[in-house]
Amino acid sequence: MSTSAARLDSGEDFEAGRQDGGGGLSPRAVALIVIALAVGGFGIGTGEFVIMGLLPDVASSFEVSIPSAGYVISAYALGVVVGAPIIAILAARLPRRVLLLSLMGLFAAGNILSVLAPSFWSFTALRFITGLPHGAYFGVASLVAASMVPPNKRARAVGRVMLGLTIATLAGTPLATLIGQSLDWRAAFLLVGAIGALTVALLWYFLPRDQVQEGASIRRELSAFGRTQVWLTLGIAAIGFGGMFSVFSYIASTTTITAGLPVGMVSVVLALFGIGMNVGNVVGSRLADWSLRGTIGGSMVFYIVVMLCFAMFAHNPIALYITVFLVGCGFAPGPALQTRLMDVAADAQTLAAASNHSAFNIANALGAWLGGLVITWGWGFAATGYVGAFLSAVGLCVFAVSVMLEKRQANA
Repeated sequence: MSTSAARLDSGEDFEAGRQDGGGGLSPRAVALIVIALAVGGFGIGTGEFVIMGLLPDVASSFEVSIPSAGYVISAYALGVVVGAPIIAILAARLPRRVLLLSLMGLFAAGNILSVLAPSFWSFTALRFITGLPHGAYFGVASLVAASMVPPNKRARAVGRVMLGLTIATLAGTPLATLIGQSLDWRAAFLLVGAIGALTVALLWYFLPRDQVQEGASIRRELSAFGRTQVWLTLGIAAIGFGGMFSVFSYIASTTTITAGLPVGMVSVVLALFGIGMNVGNVVGSRLADWSLRGTIGGSMVFYIVVMLCFAMFAHNPIALYITVFLVGCGFAPGPALQTRLMDVAADAQTLAAASNHSAFNIANALGAWLGGLVITWGWGFAATGYVGAFLSAVGLCVFAVSVMLEKRQANA
């Protein structure tokens, strides 16, 4: 047995890595843990975003309109919003390994059962259930990754876990979309369920057993919600990222109806979005280790410009390709916001970290809902870009308030 494997089997607490800059585990052991965590992110990302490309197929299958089919997107997002804080609070006394295994098991089961849904509303309910473990998984996985590296590399560690999510948009989502369009949309969710089951096996094998943190309790986790900066940081994510989801929720129809491209090009557009997310994740995580504030604020300004360009030029195929890539690049502040929550949440990090993904999925639900409204009102699919620009501007305002209060407190 290798040295790293022996370490894992010994039950050594991976939190020791925080104390000595990652020295508690060998570099190989750390890499294997991060890969296992990222595979889970890959499965979650594929499951969350594949519905965007298959929305017309789901609508046709259940005989509902495309805007109505968008309810399944909002249902999943609502599951994340509800599940993340509740699970983080109730599981305050659980070891992180046990929690991660349980969360990914529920995710795998939810996707497999989605394949068997007999009606639109049962499918919608199952998407809600499948979303419950999403936020808590990413939150706890990010804490585990950050605990194994020095403090000045936390954002990059979080970014590596999120790399599973961003790679999903590049490879997993287009592949699952293609499978769903070629066979049946249910086949895509069966694939996602299989990835979830694989993650359970990898985490079981590679993630070491850990002890419940000293002093962990429901009361300590709830203290996160008593901190103004926690709420403001969550607000930036909940509002500022809504634009991305407003555009992306209806990207299949924008591609085929607004830009007039064949349905086969939907997978190409999804891949361009995925490339952008990967670029944004890698660049953003490095920038965040250099300047958290600069990365968050700069990204909001970038988003406003890109969303306006999307709204004005999405009818042109070349412009659509470019702007969709740039919308994906707007994922850059993701690791920065996660890391900032670690700073402002003090010792209530599990709830704060999990709630970050609740905030992202409030953005998902908000963006899909507002995007559906402007489409229903007859403004067209490209008008989702105007919704995105507005939400990004509001997110920038929330960020400005956060910085102002932080400076005022520092000078007090």
